[in-house]
Amino acid sequence: GSNQAFANWAQKRIKGRRGAKLVAASLVFITFIDDYFHSLAVGAIARPVTDKFKVSRAKLAYILDSTAAPMCVMMPISSWGAYIITLIAGLLTEHAITGYSPIGAFMTMSAMNFYAIFAMLLVFFVAYFSFDIGPMVRHEQLAQGAPDEVAKEQIIVKGRMRNLVFPISTLILATIAMMIYTGSLALAEQGKAFSILGAFENTVVGTSLVVGGMSAVAVASLCILVGRQVTLSSYIKSWGLGTKSMLGAIAILFFAWMINKVVGNMETGKYLSYLISGNLNAGFLPVLLFLLAAVMAFSTGTSWGTFGIMLPIAASIAVNSAPELLLPCLSAVMAGAVCGDHCSPVSDTTILSSTGALCNHMDHVTTQLPYALTVAVAASTGYIVVGFTQSGLLGFIATALMLTMLIFITKKRKS
Repeated sequence: GSNQAFANWAQKRIKGRRGAKLVAASLVFITFIDDYFHSLAVGAIARPVTDKFKVSRAKLAYILDSTAAPMCVMMPISSWGAYIITLIAGLLTEHAITGYSPIGAFMTMSAMNFYAIFAMLLVFFVAYFSFDIGPMVRHEQLAQGAPDEVAKEQIIVKGRMRNLVFPISTLILATIAMMIYTGSLALAEQGKAFSILGAFENTVVGTSLVVGGMSAVAVASLCILVGRQVTLSSYIKSWGLGTKSMLGAIAILFFAWMINKVVGNMETGKYLSYLISGNLNAGFLPVLLFLLAAVMAFSTGTSWGTFGIMLPIAASIAVNSAPELLLPCLSAVMAGAVCGDHCSPVSDTTILSSTGALCNHMDHVTTQLPYALTVAVAASTGYIVVGFTQSGLLGFIATALMLTMLIFITKKRKS
């Protein structure tokens, strides 16, 4: 009911489909602490709004997926950032590199994460200009000609905005607080002084998300029961319906993790690394690592697993062959992992984005793929430039120019 209340409130202020898509994309600046949280929370909040303005579920799933991991992977105070910073700290220590701090290296790498940056920018471009390509064209046409989806899902209970705002705010604040708390405990065990960044580097993400989620559930329950908007039986029934709606995603995630474990035990990453660690021009290292990480993330369906395997491999190759390319190579791995994750049908973030949007999973995979590949081609160009110039700025410009050219060519072919 509160989601419907938000949709009603937003409909009075949003001017058309463009506004609905931009609102869905912009919510990532509030929910960047974790990709799972973003996909599910923003999906629940934005879906009634995009439905009212006849934005396809496939488009919403694309917006969710292409803002979740790209934003999280660049933010030091996200679950992704905390994990990557921990890996970087170990690599810097292992290779006796003292020129960077872990957080400083992470921020430099984020600035060269061309796939994540331009995947995000493309989302806002698509939202503003309705740049539909591939199967997305058909889904958008069907959505605009279909009856109002919200009417089909009409909730009899009259919701209130506070029932949405309070739980979501609680979820964000409680999760961040627990991330800091669990990180501070880890710092204390290691005998280190407390710092916010240190806490995020050592946080226990799973525990933090569970506590944040349960806190939000408690606040949501309190808001509903105090307001006497539903009967106790309806309240209990809604718990069952909510749990049932997640069973499909949980089953898919379970089998995806099984596949990931099998592929990991086969040491696919180490095998693939041998294919590029021979005699080759060091300038090609960033782009080859980008492509290798993308292939691995696509086949395993996990960015985090790819980070854990490929970042040490990339660091070892770069330190031994081109030390000046260490950070560009690590950044290329981060970018490639997110790219492959976006394209993979067994990726957990892809699964949860389609779940959050209530979109058919394979519809989401096939409609997102053309956008992901477009950005991947542009990012590859950027990493080639970085490899031969050691300039992140020139790589950024090259990526922007290539993406602009690809968009222009695509629009020209459509017309």
